[in-house]
Amino acid sequence: MKKLKITLLVFLGLCLLSVGLAIGFRERIMLAVIAKVVATQKERNKLTISIKQAKFEGLGTVALNEITIVPDSLDTLFSVAHFKVRVNLLPILIGRIKIAELIVKGANLQLVNLAGKRNFEFLLKNKKDTAKLVNSNIDLAHIADNLINDLLYKVPARLDIQDCNLKVIDNRNQFTIAAKAIQILNNRFYSTFILNKNESIWHAEGNVYPASKKLNMQFYAENKKVELPYIEQKFGLKINFDTVSTRMDAIDYQSGNLSISGNWHIHNLLLKHTKLAQKEVIVPSAAIDCKMLIGENFISIDSSSIATLGNIQIHPFVKYTIAPQKIYELKINTVKTDAQKFINSFPVGLFESIEGMKVAGQLSYHLNFYLDSKDPWHCKFDSKLARDNFKIIQFGNVNFQKVNGSFIYTAFEGGRPVKSMIVGPESFGFTPYAQITDYLKNALLTSEDPLFFSHRGFYEEAFRQSIATNFVAGRFKRGGSTISMQLVKNLFLTRNKTIARKLEEVLIVWMIENGRLIDKQRMFEVYLNIIEWGPNVYGITDAARFYFDKFPSELNLGESIFLASIVPKPKRFKASFLPDAELKPYMHKYFKMIGGLMVRRGKVPATDTIGIFNSVKVKGLAKSMILAVDTITTPILEEDN
Repeated sequence: MKKLKITLLVFLGLCLLSVGLAIGFRERIMLAVIAKVVATQKERNKLTISIKQAKFEGLGTVALNEITIVPDSLDTLFSVAHFKVRVNLLPILIGRIKIAELIVKGANLQLVNLAGKRNFEFLLKNKKDTAKLVNSNIDLAHIADNLINDLLYKVPARLDIQDCNLKVIDNRNQFTIAAKAIQILNNRFYSTFILNKNESIWHAEGNVYPASKKLNMQFYAENKKVELPYIEQKFGLKINFDTVSTRMDAIDYQSGNLSISGNWHIHNLLLKHTKLAQKEVIVPSAAIDCKMLIGENFISIDSSSIATLGNIQIHPFVKYTIAPQKIYELKINTVKTDAQKFINSFPVGLFESIEGMKVAGQLSYHLNFYLDSKDPWHCKFDSKLARDNFKIIQFGNVNFQKVNGSFIYTAFEGGRPVKSMIVGPESFGFTPYAQITDYLKNALLTSEDPLFFSHRGFYEEAFRQSIATNFVAGRFKRGGSTISMQLVKNLFLTRNKTIARKLEEVLIVWMIENGRLIDKQRMFEVYLNIIEWGPNVYGITDAARFYFDKFPSELNLGESIFLASIVPKPKRFKASFLPDAELKPYMHKYFKMIGGLMVRRGKVPATDTIGIFNSVKVKGLAKSMILAVDTITTPILEEDN
């Protein structure tokens, strides 16, 4: 026992001696480490790092004063007047760093991008390496778990950041955010940010519990909405909101999967962008109780998540798999909802034509999308707006049944009216359905929408093929519009290509087709009489005269197939012709394809297709325009929706 006591005393003495020596040499060691970091960054990233004073205060506190980081021949990137950090000593014994206190005063971060020179260029050097990492065989769940644990572990028990500034300067825009105070004390988080010299004051506050991996926060502006002017200047997107709140309830890592549960809620979100909608879009309230799952090779939002948009309750499922190939999955299922509440939940300004509409019944929406990057041609796209006793009691801004009688149609180009005409038997330019040759009707149905008379406004196989085609091409190459959708686009909507217009188009088509508001034959008759067939050529009466100096009832099969070919790109009709007004040879393939399909579907006898290509002899004004100048060579067969 005596020997054991002596051994313990010797060991304790050696420990105290080691600590004493470490304390005696610690500042020398720290200065050596700083010098090495400064030299490495000078050589590797061409950075000049200066620290006027570095010292220890007590056992576990390091204080640094007047730090600057300046890239060679560029603007100062970072400076800080005072930086102090205190760490807990016990975790260091097991190789971990736990920050007990962090104090920062007078810090300035300046990101400058002028004349092609960026003072933060070195931060982007590892972009390619990151891309390789994402595509390599890694465990996303393990990486995410380690990263979150490390971040939470390093959240200090006391944080005090004062008078710190972020300035971003590029060739056209500039903004500053001044952090007047960012504080954590007793798990309470509070911060105040000043945008562009008192243009706005932002606050973020809440509670942080790193040990239990929980937090709740809300972000708002003082006496006004949170606005992001730099994003509007940079990207043309106007965005503002009253409050955003978030809550993280649990993080759990087991069986190789990491689950994160939490909530997001936003009030009075306003969005405006030329590609989104013509008007400002306002979302009064939206929220999601979300369970995110991260696996070895995927990231997903679990179907147990619940999102709400007004009165609509949504169960979303989103999954992105990165290996062995990229797979995209999306499912949306909404709870059956009173139809009026369902429509009233749409964001204000998104669907102008149905604003003020009164409806009855119930609605629910269901979507199932799946795309494997290795086999995009077998993607899934099943979309359904289900109805239960749904009916329209009163139309909103637009009466969709106006086309059942004679009406005035105005064609627009670039937002300006170019031609108005009466669509009805009292107009000389109107040709009734029965007086339009079946050749043209069947050629157009074959090329544009073979199932028009049997579907309810949508042809999902066409959507699937469009998705696959566009995915493979890496750009928008093919649309999936039916004749119903094209008619709605022409009759009730602007020609502005916005997300809102496309969604509104789909919604109106659903209402017309499922409510049987317009007879199919009448829809096709109106379509043939209003669509554009060439420069300032609207309706089949003008088209038959413009190209062939004929009445619509006199068109032969070849002329009908030609007219069907130019519907996607009517203004570029000259691309189909040689300078002598003869069809270009590449058009043979299109004529053979459409003619063959018409024969196989029993629309025309095979004998009618003999010599159809050579039967197209353009006349009149169209021929004069072709002969006037050489035509371009770009094919016109891609659809423009």
